[in-house]
Amino acid sequence: MTDALWYFARGSGVVALVLLTIVVVLGIGSRSGRSVFGLPRFAVSLLHRNAALLAVVFLAGHVIGLLFDSYAQLRLFDLVVPFVGKYRPLWEGLGTVGFDLLVAIVVTSLLRNRLGAGVWRAVHWLAYLCWPVALLHGLGTGTDRGTWWLWTISLTCAGAVVAAVGWRVSPAFARFPARAERRVAPRLLEEASR
Repeated sequence: MTDALWYFARGSGVVALVLLTIVVVLGIGSRSGRSVFGLPRFAVSLLHRNAALLAVVFLAGHVIGLLFDSYAQLRLFDLVVPFVGKYRPLWEGLGTVGFDLLVAIVVTSLLRNRLGAGVWRAVHWLAYLCWPVALLHGLGTGTDRGTWWLWTISLTCAGAVVAAVGWRVSPAFARFPARAERRVAPRLLEEASR
């Protein structure tokens, strides 16, 4: 039974990282007014939301698997307070930080209508911190940290996020170009009528 929990915890952690990578990339893509990956903007937003929900499910499986695994010796306290765990405290602590950040993002997303868009957006920006913390956690802890396949998955995830962030900060990224054109058009008409 212990081996099954250990394999489940490891696998669900890797799947959660891949899903979080997809969430970050789609989140960046949904801010563009253009079609991303050949999909309309609403479809990118739906995929972003659904991948985020699935990532939370796999992260919950990762955490629950480690809570019940006798080898990991994870305590409930370790899920809330970072860097106090018995097993590789730095790397486990990064996992706790990532988990806590993700909990904050999920809670504020569920309460978005009550909190307001400004508060939600401010907390939602924590996703940019949550992802690299989760990546480092995965590379620094666990029995797979030195394997070629984990490094390949991690580097692929890092490449996807770096490419998306590079696109986001580049001049090619047009945030809501249709809105910008609508704002410019009335001003041009007003200037033309003078």
